[in-house]
Amino acid sequence: MKKEQVIEFLKALKAHLKQPLLIIWDGVRPHHAAIVRQYLDSLDVHIQITFLPPYCPELNPVEYLWAWLKRHAIANFCPDNLNELHTVARNKLKSAQHRPSIIAACWIQATLW
Repeated sequence: MKKEQVIEFLKALKAHLKQPLLIIWDGVRPHHAAIVRQYLDSLDVHIQITFLPPYCPELNPVEYLWAWLKRHAIANFCPDNLNELHTVARNKLKSAQHRPSIIAACWIQATLW
């Protein structure tokens, strides 16, 4: 991910905002880029950014989503090639969007709920 992609994501997010938003980010370098901070400061809507502490994957809800994917959704799945793995994993992650219990469990496990 590059800082320009972060800004494009924020622009897309802004188009859907109806109220203030809190984003919890990990420490990946593009999240800390000056150009990203400048873009956020220029917005007329309230987007607050907070960062997870470094080296604390247990606080990051997405880590629990990856664990669910690996241990449950595609456990014992043996793809024939990388493309098949990508397709199946992507479809399973999309299906998780429609299962609030999975998403809630990721937040609860991360003790951020």
